[in-house]
Amino acid sequence: MLRIPSFIVALLAIVLMSNTASAQSYPVRPVKIVVPFATGGPADNYARFIAQRLQDSMGQSFVVDNKPGAGSVIGTDFAAKSPADGYTLLMMSNTQTVNETLIPNKPYGLLKDFVGVAPINYSDLVLVANPGTNLQNLSELIKRAQAQPGKLNYASSGPGTPYHMAGELFKSMAKIDMVHIPYKGSSGARTDVIGGQVDMMFDAVTTMTEQIKAGKVRALATSGKQRSDVLPDVPTLSEAGVSGYESTIWLGIMAPKGTPKNIVDALNAAISKIASQSDVKQQWSKQGAAPMVMTPVVFDKYLQDDVAKWAHVIKTANIKLD
Repeated sequence: MLRIPSFIVALLAIVLMSNTASAQSYPVRPVKIVVPFATGGPADNYARFIAQRLQDSMGQSFVVDNKPGAGSVIGTDFAAKSPADGYTLLMMSNTQTVNETLIPNKPYGLLKDFVGVAPINYSDLVLVANPGTNLQNLSELIKRAQAQPGKLNYASSGPGTPYHMAGELFKSMAKIDMVHIPYKGSSGARTDVIGGQVDMMFDAVTTMTEQIKAGKVRALATSGKQRSDVLPDVPTLSEAGVSGYESTIWLGIMAPKGTPKNIVDALNAAISKIASQSDVKQQWSKQGAAPMVMTPVVFDKYLQDDVAKWAHVIKTANIKLD
Protein backbone atom coordinates (compact mmCIF):
# COMPACT_ATOMS: atom_id res chain seq x y z
CA MET A 1 0.00 0.00 0.00
CA LEU A 2 1.10 3.56 -0.71
CA ARG A 3 2.15 5.24 2.54
CA ILE A 4 1.40 8.96 2.86
CA PRO A 5 4.11 10.81 4.79
CA SER A 6 2.96 11.73 8.28
CA PHE A 7 3.69 15.45 7.81
CA ILE A 8 1.28 15.57 4.83
CA VAL A 9 -1.41 13.85 6.89
CA ALA A 10 -0.87 16.38 9.67
CA LEU A 11 -0.99 19.29 7.23
CA LEU A 12 -4.25 18.04 5.69
CA ALA A 13 -5.73 17.65 9.16
CA ILE A 14 -4.79 21.22 10.05
CA VAL A 15 -6.32 22.59 6.85
CA LEU A 16 -9.51 20.58 7.40
CA MET A 17 -9.79 21.69 11.02
CA SER A 18 -9.14 25.30 10.00
CA ASN A 19 -11.85 25.24 7.33
CA THR A 20 -14.34 23.62 9.71
CA ALA A 21 -13.61 26.10 12.49
CA SER A 22 -13.84 28.98 10.03
CA ALA A 23 -17.24 27.83 8.83
CA GLN A 24 -18.52 27.24 12.36
CA SER A 25 -17.45 30.68 13.56
CA TYR A 26 -18.68 32.51 10.45
CA PRO A 27 -18.93 35.45 10.16
CA VAL A 28 -16.02 36.96 12.07
CA ARG A 29 -15.81 40.15 9.99
CA PRO A 30 -18.14 42.27 7.84
CA VAL A 31 -19.81 40.57 4.88
CA LYS A 32 -20.27 42.41 1.58
CA ILE A 33 -23.43 41.96 -0.48
CA VAL A 34 -22.72 43.08 -4.03
CA VAL A 35 -25.81 44.53 -5.73
CA PRO A 36 -25.14 44.80 -9.50
CA PHE A 37 -27.98 47.29 -9.86
CA ALA A 38 -28.42 50.99 -9.06
CA THR A 39 -29.86 52.22 -5.77
CA GLY A 40 -33.59 52.59 -5.32
CA GLY A 41 -34.79 49.49 -7.14
CA PRO A 42 -36.18 46.24 -5.69
CA ALA A 43 -32.81 44.44 -5.60
CA ASP A 44 -31.20 47.32 -3.72
CA ASN A 45 -34.13 47.79 -1.34
CA TYR A 46 -34.43 44.13 -0.41
CA ALA A 47 -30.65 43.69 -0.19
CA ARG A 48 -30.60 46.39 2.47
CA PHE A 49 -33.54 44.80 4.26
CA ILE A 50 -31.89 41.36 4.27
CA ALA A 51 -28.52 42.86 5.24
CA GLN A 52 -30.00 44.47 8.34
CA ARG A 53 -31.84 41.30 9.36
CA LEU A 54 -28.72 39.16 8.82
CA GLN A 55 -26.71 41.61 10.87
CA ASP A 56 -29.22 41.28 13.70
CA SER A 57 -29.33 37.48 13.57
CA MET A 58 -25.67 36.67 12.86
CA GLY A 59 -24.01 39.38 14.96
CA GLN A 60 -21.83 40.84 12.22
CA SER A 61 -22.14 43.71 9.73
CA PHE A 62 -23.58 42.97 6.29
CA VAL A 63 -22.74 45.84 3.94
CA VAL A 64 -24.47 46.55 0.61
CA ASP A 65 -22.11 47.51 -2.23
CA ASN A 66 -23.85 48.76 -5.39
CA LYS A 67 -21.93 48.05 -8.61
CA PRO A 68 -24.37 48.72 -11.47
CA GLY A 69 -23.66 48.68 -15.18
CA ALA A 70 -23.82 46.59 -18.37
CA GLY A 71 -27.13 44.98 -17.43
CA SER A 72 -25.71 43.66 -14.12
CA VAL A 73 -22.59 42.14 -15.74
CA ILE A 74 -20.09 44.49 -14.03
CA GLY A 75 -21.19 43.78 -10.48
CA THR A 76 -21.79 40.09 -11.11
CA ASP A 77 -18.30 39.69 -12.57
CA PHE A 78 -16.82 41.47 -9.55
CA ALA A 79 -18.56 39.01 -7.24
CA ALA A 80 -17.51 36.04 -9.39
CA LYS A 81 -13.85 37.01 -9.06
CA SER A 82 -14.06 37.56 -5.28
CA PRO A 83 -12.63 35.03 -2.78
CA ALA A 84 -14.93 32.08 -2.12
CA ASP A 85 -14.87 32.58 1.63
CA GLY A 86 -18.42 33.71 2.37
CA TYR A 87 -17.49 37.37 2.81
CA THR A 88 -18.63 38.47 -0.65
CA LEU A 89 -22.17 37.58 -1.71
CA LEU A 90 -24.19 38.48 -4.80
CA MET A 91 -27.70 39.89 -4.72
CA MET A 92 -29.16 38.64 -7.98
CA SER A 93 -32.44 38.49 -9.85
CA ASN A 94 -33.74 36.75 -12.94
CA THR A 95 -31.67 39.34 -14.82
CA GLN A 96 -28.72 37.00 -14.37
CA THR A 97 -30.58 33.91 -15.55
CA VAL A 98 -31.75 35.84 -18.63
CA ASN A 99 -28.23 37.09 -19.35
CA GLU A 100 -26.92 33.54 -19.62
CA THR A 101 -28.55 33.45 -23.05
CA LEU A 102 -28.96 37.12 -23.93
CA ILE A 103 -25.30 38.00 -23.28
CA PRO A 104 -23.33 34.86 -24.19
CA ASN A 105 -19.87 36.46 -24.15
CA LYS A 106 -19.78 37.44 -20.47
CA PRO A 107 -16.56 37.15 -18.43
CA TYR A 108 -18.28 34.63 -16.12
CA GLY A 109 -20.80 31.82 -16.22
CA LEU A 110 -23.57 32.04 -13.64
CA LEU A 111 -23.89 28.31 -12.98
CA LYS A 112 -20.15 27.74 -13.40
CA ASP A 113 -18.83 30.50 -11.15
CA PHE A 114 -21.53 30.74 -8.49
CA VAL A 115 -23.43 28.55 -6.07
CA GLY A 116 -27.00 29.27 -5.02
CA VAL A 117 -27.40 30.32 -1.39
CA ALA A 118 -31.08 31.20 -1.01
CA PRO A 119 -33.95 32.87 -2.85
CA ILE A 120 -35.61 35.87 -1.20
CA ASN A 121 -38.93 36.83 -2.79
CA TYR A 122 -40.81 37.46 -6.01
CA SER A 123 -43.33 40.03 -7.17
CA ASP A 124 -45.42 40.86 -10.21
CA LEU A 125 -44.59 43.67 -12.58
CA VAL A 126 -46.96 46.42 -13.63
CA LEU A 127 -47.06 48.17 -17.00
CA VAL A 128 -47.49 51.89 -16.41
CA ALA A 129 -47.79 54.82 -18.80
CA ASN A 130 -47.24 58.51 -18.31
CA PRO A 131 -50.66 60.26 -18.24
CA GLY A 132 -49.44 62.51 -21.05
CA THR A 133 -49.74 59.58 -23.47
CA ASN A 134 -53.53 59.61 -22.89
CA LEU A 135 -53.49 55.81 -22.88
CA GLN A 136 -56.36 54.58 -20.72
CA ASN A 137 -55.91 50.82 -21.01
CA LEU A 138 -53.91 48.05 -22.64
CA SER A 139 -56.25 47.78 -25.62
CA GLU A 140 -55.61 51.42 -26.53
CA LEU A 141 -51.87 50.86 -26.24
CA ILE A 142 -51.92 47.86 -28.56
CA LYS A 143 -54.10 49.62 -31.14
CA ARG A 144 -51.88 52.70 -31.18
CA ALA A 145 -48.70 50.62 -31.43
CA GLN A 146 -50.17 48.66 -34.34
CA ALA A 147 -51.23 51.85 -36.12
CA GLN A 148 -47.92 53.63 -35.47
CA PRO A 149 -45.10 51.04 -35.30
CA GLY A 150 -42.02 52.34 -33.46
CA LYS A 151 -43.78 55.50 -32.29
CA LEU A 152 -44.21 54.47 -28.65
CA ASN A 153 -41.26 53.72 -26.40
CA TYR A 154 -40.67 52.01 -23.08
CA ALA A 155 -37.92 52.32 -20.49
CA SER A 156 -36.12 49.56 -18.61
CA SER A 157 -33.39 49.34 -16.00
CA GLY A 158 -31.03 47.87 -18.57
CA PRO A 159 -30.59 45.03 -21.07
CA GLY A 160 -31.62 41.63 -19.75
CA THR A 161 -33.39 42.96 -16.68
CA PRO A 162 -36.92 41.72 -15.88
CA TYR A 163 -38.30 45.09 -17.02
CA HIS A 164 -36.61 44.73 -20.42
CA MET A 165 -37.64 41.11 -20.88
CA ALA A 166 -41.22 41.84 -19.84
CA GLY A 167 -41.36 44.53 -22.54
CA GLU A 168 -39.87 42.30 -25.23
CA LEU A 169 -42.16 39.43 -24.32
CA PHE A 170 -45.13 41.81 -24.50
CA LYS A 171 -44.04 43.09 -27.93
CA SER A 172 -43.65 39.55 -29.21
CA MET A 173 -46.95 38.21 -27.87
CA ALA A 174 -48.98 41.34 -28.82
CA LYS A 175 -47.23 41.53 -32.21
CA ILE A 176 -46.38 45.23 -31.85
CA ASP A 177 -43.26 47.37 -32.23
CA MET A 178 -42.08 49.74 -29.49
CA VAL A 179 -38.65 51.30 -28.97
CA HIS A 180 -36.66 50.08 -25.97
CA ILE A 181 -34.83 52.78 -23.99
CA PRO A 182 -32.40 51.16 -21.52
CA TYR A 183 -31.21 52.94 -18.37
CA LYS A 184 -28.45 52.09 -15.90
CA GLY A 185 -31.01 51.48 -13.18
CA SER A 186 -34.72 51.42 -12.51
CA SER A 187 -34.70 54.72 -10.62
CA GLY A 188 -33.67 56.73 -13.69
CA ALA A 189 -36.18 54.90 -15.88
CA ARG A 190 -38.94 55.44 -13.33
CA THR A 191 -38.13 59.14 -13.00
CA ASP A 192 -38.27 59.72 -16.74
CA VAL A 193 -41.56 57.85 -17.18
CA ILE A 194 -43.10 59.93 -14.40
CA GLY A 195 -41.60 63.08 -15.92
CA GLY A 196 -42.94 62.27 -19.39
CA GLN A 197 -39.59 61.81 -21.14
CA VAL A 198 -40.49 58.17 -21.84
CA ASP A 199 -43.95 56.79 -22.58
CA MET A 200 -44.07 53.74 -20.32
CA MET A 201 -42.26 50.93 -18.52
CA PHE A 202 -42.72 47.64 -16.76
CA ASP A 203 -41.77 48.08 -13.12
CA ALA A 204 -42.01 46.01 -9.96
CA VAL A 205 -45.33 46.35 -8.16
CA THR A 206 -43.31 46.81 -4.97
CA THR A 207 -41.74 50.06 -6.18
CA MET A 208 -44.38 51.56 -8.48
CA THR A 209 -47.60 51.17 -6.51
CA GLU A 210 -47.19 54.43 -4.59
CA GLN A 211 -46.66 56.36 -7.84
CA ILE A 212 -49.81 54.77 -9.29
CA LYS A 213 -51.91 55.65 -6.27
CA ALA A 214 -50.55 59.21 -6.35
CA GLY A 215 -51.70 59.56 -9.97
CA LYS A 216 -48.18 60.13 -11.31
CA VAL A 217 -48.52 57.22 -13.73
CA ARG A 218 -51.43 55.17 -15.05
CA ALA A 219 -51.44 51.41 -14.50
CA LEU A 220 -52.47 49.52 -17.64
CA ALA A 221 -51.95 45.90 -16.58
CA THR A 222 -50.04 43.62 -14.21
CA SER A 223 -47.89 40.69 -15.28
CA GLY A 224 -48.90 37.79 -13.06
CA LYS A 225 -51.32 34.91 -13.56
CA GLN A 226 -53.73 36.56 -11.14
CA ARG A 227 -54.44 40.17 -10.18
CA SER A 228 -52.09 41.73 -7.66
CA ASP A 229 -53.42 42.02 -4.12
CA VAL A 230 -52.05 45.56 -3.89
CA LEU A 231 -53.55 46.60 -7.26
CA PRO A 232 -56.80 44.60 -7.36
CA ASP A 233 -58.51 46.97 -9.82
CA VAL A 234 -55.77 46.57 -12.44
CA PRO A 235 -56.29 43.66 -14.88
CA THR A 236 -53.54 41.23 -15.79
CA LEU A 237 -52.07 41.41 -19.28
CA SER A 238 -53.69 38.05 -19.97
CA GLU A 239 -57.09 39.41 -18.96
CA ALA A 240 -56.57 42.60 -20.95
CA GLY A 241 -55.88 40.92 -24.27
CA VAL A 242 -52.46 39.21 -24.27
CA SER A 243 -53.59 35.70 -23.41
CA GLY A 244 -51.10 33.56 -21.51
CA TYR A 245 -48.75 36.40 -20.66
CA GLU A 246 -46.77 36.05 -17.43
CA SER A 247 -43.56 37.68 -16.20
CA THR A 248 -42.28 38.32 -12.69
CA ILE A 249 -39.18 39.56 -10.89
CA TRP A 250 -37.54 37.38 -8.27
CA LEU A 251 -34.50 37.95 -6.08
CA GLY A 252 -31.91 35.72 -4.46
CA ILE A 253 -28.45 35.43 -2.97
CA MET A 254 -25.53 33.59 -4.56
CA ALA A 255 -21.88 33.12 -3.56
CA PRO A 256 -18.70 32.43 -5.53
CA LYS A 257 -18.26 28.77 -6.40
CA GLY A 258 -16.15 27.03 -3.76
CA THR A 259 -17.66 28.84 -0.79
CA PRO A 260 -17.64 26.28 2.08
CA LYS A 261 -20.87 24.31 2.32
CA ASN A 262 -21.15 25.03 6.05
CA ILE A 263 -21.21 28.76 5.31
CA VAL A 264 -23.73 28.38 2.47
CA ASP A 265 -25.96 26.30 4.75
CA ALA A 266 -25.66 28.82 7.59
CA LEU A 267 -26.62 31.70 5.30
CA ASN A 268 -29.48 29.71 3.80
CA ALA A 269 -30.86 28.91 7.25
CA ALA A 270 -30.61 32.56 8.33
CA ILE A 271 -32.22 33.96 5.16
CA SER A 272 -34.95 31.30 5.13
CA LYS A 273 -35.77 32.13 8.76
CA ILE A 274 -36.05 35.83 7.90
CA ALA A 275 -38.33 35.17 4.92
CA SER A 276 -40.53 32.90 7.05
CA GLN A 277 -41.13 35.38 9.86
CA SER A 278 -44.74 36.53 10.10
CA ASP A 279 -43.90 40.24 10.31
CA VAL A 280 -41.72 39.97 7.20
CA LYS A 281 -44.44 38.13 5.28
CA GLN A 282 -46.97 40.80 6.24
CA GLN A 283 -44.64 43.66 5.32
CA TRP A 284 -43.73 42.14 1.97
CA SER A 285 -47.35 41.26 1.20
CA LYS A 286 -48.37 44.89 1.64
CA GLN A 287 -45.65 45.77 -0.89
CA GLY A 288 -46.79 43.11 -3.36
CA ALA A 289 -43.97 40.61 -2.74
CA ALA A 290 -44.12 36.98 -1.63
CA PRO A 291 -41.28 35.13 0.15
CA MET A 292 -39.42 32.25 -1.47
CA VAL A 293 -37.84 29.56 0.74
CA MET A 294 -35.65 26.77 -0.68
CA THR A 295 -32.63 24.72 0.35
CA PRO A 296 -29.38 25.44 -1.54
CA VAL A 297 -29.84 22.25 -3.59
CA VAL A 298 -33.41 23.13 -4.58
CA PHE A 299 -32.41 26.72 -5.33
CA ASP A 300 -29.61 25.52 -7.62
CA LYS A 301 -32.17 23.43 -9.55
CA TYR A 302 -34.50 26.45 -9.69
CA LEU A 303 -31.67 28.53 -11.19
CA GLN A 304 -30.93 25.88 -13.82
CA ASP A 305 -34.60 25.70 -14.78
CA ASP A 306 -34.92 29.49 -14.99
CA VAL A 307 -31.90 29.74 -17.28
CA ALA A 308 -33.48 27.09 -19.54
CA LYS A 309 -36.88 28.83 -19.46
CA TRP A 310 -35.52 32.20 -20.55
CA ALA A 311 -33.25 30.61 -23.16
CA HIS A 312 -36.39 29.17 -24.76
CA VAL A 313 -38.26 32.51 -24.58
CA ILE A 314 -35.33 34.47 -26.00
CA LYS A 315 -34.80 32.09 -28.90
CA THR A 316 -38.50 31.63 -29.68
CA ALA A 317 -39.22 35.38 -29.62
CA ASN A 318 -35.89 36.21 -31.30
CA ILE A 319 -35.08 38.74 -28.55
CA LYS A 320 -31.76 40.50 -29.03
CA LEU A 321 -29.87 43.31 -27.40
CA ASP A 322 -30.53 46.76 -28.88
